[in-house]
Amino acid sequence: MRIWPDSDGGAIRRYIDQLRLRNPSSCRVYRCVLAGFQRFVELRHSDHGVDRLVVTAWLRERAGHWPMQMVLHRACMVDRFLEFLVGEQSISINPLGQVRAQYGLRWCTTPVVRALLDANPEQALEALRPPPLFASFLGNLMRDHIELMRAMGHRYAKQALQLRRFDRFLQSRPELEGNTLAVLLRHWADSRPTAEHTLTCQEVGLIVAKAWRRMDPDIPVPSADPRILHEVKLGRRQPTILTPPQVRQLLDTACQYPSPHVPLRPSALCAMIVLAYCAGLRIGEIVRLDLADIHLETAEICIRDTKFFKSRLLPLSDSAMTALRQYIELRRLAGAPQEPSSPLFWHDWHEGQGKRYNVVAAGQLLTKVMRRAGLKPSQGKVGPRVHDLRHSFVVNRMLEWYRAGVNPQERLPYLATYLGHKDINSTLAYLTITPELLQQAAERFRSLAAHCLGGREGVRP
Repeated sequence: MRIWPDSDGGAIRRYIDQLRLRNPSSCRVYRCVLAGFQRFVELRHSDHGVDRLVVTAWLRERAGHWPMQMVLHRACMVDRFLEFLVGEQSISINPLGQVRAQYGLRWCTTPVVRALLDANPEQALEALRPPPLFASFLGNLMRDHIELMRAMGHRYAKQALQLRRFDRFLQSRPELEGNTLAVLLRHWADSRPTAEHTLTCQEVGLIVAKAWRRMDPDIPVPSADPRILHEVKLGRRQPTILTPPQVRQLLDTACQYPSPHVPLRPSALCAMIVLAYCAGLRIGEIVRLDLADIHLETAEICIRDTKFFKSRLLPLSDSAMTALRQYIELRRLAGAPQEPSSPLFWHDWHEGQGKRYNVVAAGQLLTKVMRRAGLKPSQGKVGPRVHDLRHSFVVNRMLEWYRAGVNPQERLPYLATYLGHKDINSTLAYLTITPELLQQAAERFRSLAAHCLGGREGVRP
């Protein structure tokens, strides 16, 4: 078992080495901050090891020399270092992590540091404690409803989050107990007068009313205002449909993506784009693929236990399978594990151990590729998103059907199944009307139905 603080600074070196920082100046900053923290701990070290009192004393001492923003940033560096020491059993606990666990906080260092620096740290920490789950006067009703829906096989994640928000509001307004559901919803809607929040209030009202009616059939079900939904949809960001040349530009940029420390990454990004555009896969479905899910002999891929608890087997085009074969071969040459259960999209960023890309990391990398390709501005939430590749797949598939003389209406159920949707209504949400698609539909209507309007082909009636 390693002991920290150590005399040779080996723990700091091991921690910085596993970070694999690209910028030498970042290594110097980490080494300077952590070495200073270690020296402080050595001076204040007690029989109890590094504890909350030592960390608080270091924060207060540094707050007298550094700006608050620098204290917060470098406290996060120390927090991650202490977690590393706990992982390698050099220390028994991370005091900052212990505070988070004691007060029921998530992984967030900044508010904990601000509270420890407060004149009354116990009171400041207590103010950070999140309210208990479903402790309002309607909490039991909402908790029982969530358990019932999940017992019936629904994930119910979004609805549970909305009900928790409603419960937190009711906990902050105990004087509303005894009012009707309509009054409660009106007060909640007034607390944040935005269209999105008003729509959430409508959705929660329907859920709570239906759950309440199981005990009291006289509870009225509030009516939803369709204008609110229309207003929210108008305010939401519209998808950007990428053309085949733009997708080619995206692939070329991904293949040239600079990644000196992870040489396999450009090929992985190319393969991700191929699956997102050619198969319409969600980013979560892409990163969860295993080697066993790729059937090279039959040119199929298996998507397991995805949204709506569905699994499906998807045939791929020859060009898409060729791209996947090339990536799998490069993956083998890079030394990736070859077990069937190993992740398809693998990287050796952490000490040579195979790691699966997660949804956030893959999404951020693909967004950077879009920016480098010039399809998206260098900053801001504008331009195409990663999920727009799935939208582009649907629209371009419809265009191909129109050009081939196929009736798209007959193929929509097949497309819905391919995308993993419950019905075609979900698929229609991806059907963005582009000028080219509108032209193809108008031409189809003209050729098939112009004579019914009393006109001749090529002549306006």
